[in-house]
Amino acid sequence: MTLAAWSVLLGALMVTMALVGTLLKRMPLTAAMLYLVVGVLLGPQIGNVLQPDPFTETGALETLAEVALVVSLFAVGLRLGVPLRDQRWWVPLRLASLSMCAMVAMVAAVGVWWLQLPLGVAVVLGAILAPTDPVLASGLPSEPGEHPDRLGFSLAAEGGLNDGTAFPFVMLGLGLLDLHELGTGGWRWWAVDLLWSTLAGLAIGAALGALTGRLVVYLRSRHAEALGMDEFLSLGLVGLSFGLAQFVLASGFLSVFAAGLALRRVREQPRVDTPPLAPASSAAGHSYDTLARHPAYASATLHGSVRTFNEQIEKVAELTLVLVVGAMLWYSAPLPAIAWFVPLVLLVLRPLSAALAIPGGRLQPAQALMIGWFGIRGIGSVFYLLLALRHGVGGASAQMLVSLTLWTVTASIVVHGLSGQPLMRLYARRRDAAHDQP
Repeated sequence: MTLAAWSVLLGALMVTMALVGTLLKRMPLTAAMLYLVVGVLLGPQIGNVLQPDPFTETGALETLAEVALVVSLFAVGLRLGVPLRDQRWWVPLRLASLSMCAMVAMVAAVGVWWLQLPLGVAVVLGAILAPTDPVLASGLPSEPGEHPDRLGFSLAAEGGLNDGTAFPFVMLGLGLLDLHELGTGGWRWWAVDLLWSTLAGLAIGAALGALTGRLVVYLRSRHAEALGMDEFLSLGLVGLSFGLAQFVLASGFLSVFAAGLALRRVREQPRVDTPPLAPASSAAGHSYDTLARHPAYASATLHGSVRTFNEQIEKVAELTLVLVVGAMLWYSAPLPAIAWFVPLVLLVLRPLSAALAIPGGRLQPAQALMIGWFGIRGIGSVFYLLLALRHGVGGASAQMLVSLTLWTVTASIVVHGLSGQPLMRLYARRRDAAHDQP
């Protein structure tokens, strides 16, 4: 396909989304559902425009999924303004740890007992399907600020955390297949893949996000320097946090997420003698330069600018990856197990695993049920699938992983997309009605 043809295809799709985006918000549909259908139509058996063969184009597709995840994780971090010591973090932390372990174990058990998979392949399958998706979950409402609704915050924070916490379990499964070094008695897995990867990834991202944000705010508010170029700052911080973490065998995903969290928490640095901001001279309000240089508004302007840019990139990443997933479906074998395995994962195993995070989280029954339902599978699962294939999982096991993963992700995009807006609106009405009662 020529560059001109690609330009026409992507340009037409983007313009279409810009025109119908408002209409989609009033319908029980999502942009991801539209991208999925277009991807299927452009796949090798119909339009033959997209040919993303996961068995032969593994490296390129893995890189594409990795970039999309990195961008989205940084955007999620920027959206979460809840203080780190707030008890609202209790639920997503348990979802990304206890629920993650339970999900991996249950899927692995199903893989060994019902699918007759080797233990290593079953663990890999569980790790692939355990993380929820930050890209697709961004379509669910998540209130900004320090006191958001617990439901939206828990789902968003879970999606930001568990793409990183799934990594050790993927490597564990690969190690059981002799495709990754676990060390004598599993010491390397415990020390490097689990503890070091998690803790160092969070520390690197947090340090870079905080230091970069404070430096920029200081230069802008004290010296009127480092103005503009917020797009470069956003991409640069993403690249630094991800790359440095990867260099030292830490989790790049957790590092990028932590960088977004830390940048979001950079506060203003006003001096005692700071004059108040004068009234704006136009109806449009103060200019970017005026707000970015004022000590009382510098950090808020930085957050807003970086977040707006990153969320636009996130939408492009969603478009690209879901298109690819739709076209990849043609490479999945029509296994009979798909008919029962996908409903089992979405309707039974996800709610069961999420139940471990509920006690002590101060959640209402409706919130607990919604968290159990909205275990959206997506780009994170696709990335770990491709990672497993690149590490050498092949043959019938590879075909099983591809088919079960892609159909689970597809079903999640459809059923969670159809149910997302109606359920969230019903939940919001009941929550507001409860608040209005004397």
